[in-house]
Amino acid sequence: MRTTLAIRDTPWLWSVAGALLVGVVTSAALGLGTAANMLSAASAFVVFTVLVGLGQMLVVTSGPGNIDLSIPATIALSGSVAMRVMATHDSAIVLGIATVVAMGIAIGLFNYLLIRLLRIPPIIATLSSSFVLQSIAISLGRGGAAPPPALENFALSRVEGISSLAFVALLITILTGGVLFRLVQGRSLSAVGQNARAANLAGVRVEWVRCATYVACSVLVALCALLLAAFSGGATLDMGADYMLLSVAVVVIGGTQVSGGRASPTGVWGAACFLFLINALLNASGTGAGVRAIIYGALIIGVTTIAGGSAAARR
Repeated sequence: MRTTLAIRDTPWLWSVAGALLVGVVTSAALGLGTAANMLSAASAFVVFTVLVGLGQMLVVTSGPGNIDLSIPATIALSGSVAMRVMATHDSAIVLGIATVVAMGIAIGLFNYLLIRLLRIPPIIATLSSSFVLQSIAISLGRGGAAPPPALENFALSRVEGISSLAFVALLITILTGGVLFRLVQGRSLSAVGQNARAANLAGVRVEWVRCATYVACSVLVALCALLLAAFSGGATLDMGADYMLLSVAVVVIGGTQVSGGRASPTGVWGAACFLFLINALLNASGTGAGVRAIIYGALIIGVTTIAGGSAAARR
């Protein structure tokens, strides 16, 4: 009984255990040297999935039906604008960071206003928003300036084999966890996700919480775009294409409650590592992108079904 309760209180456990298991299988199948190189690469590539996953996690936690499908377009637009603003100048890095933060705030507000003022379901509102954002990105022209040398060097640098970007993502995760589990704002978000009406009666400003959630998501995604463009040597219109499915996958597999009210930042890391290693194994075996997407979808369905069954059993 105690073991069951402990597992319920640590929803991230399964994703972390899955990542460790796949890591062991990878070491056995490909050798320790190859596995070590793969893990070193993972420390860089999972960062972008973690950042968009944290943003999506906040939105999903805010209650049933809440989701942000504008993530790929936000990445494309924010990355492109940031590179143009900095224009390869190291002195403009701070301005570039401020620009993507401002863009994240604006995009988050735009998404929320579509939902709130026009009474459009979040899935439709954010999908519509993505078309607008992608169109703006296209109008700015394909491609863009290269990142400033200092920013690119930082994005590509490593400390003892671990990407410097991983430390940035870890810091953001710690801050996110601190807000969620230590501050009133985070507890208000959980309350809104569990029961918005009860939260409103308790004095929680429900709509302000939801607005802040969409803004925080877009800011995290915009920061991801900046780092991804720096890591990739520049921004492209399709550089965020993979992150719509990935952002949902890491949230669900990581243990965040799909119906809202419970977030799992640690689980996002575990799920991101798990999916990266699964993807690496599939690539090594020559599996195509279509099959990988099917596997991701099956994992999401499976985890959602299990979570739904567990919730029903508790009731």
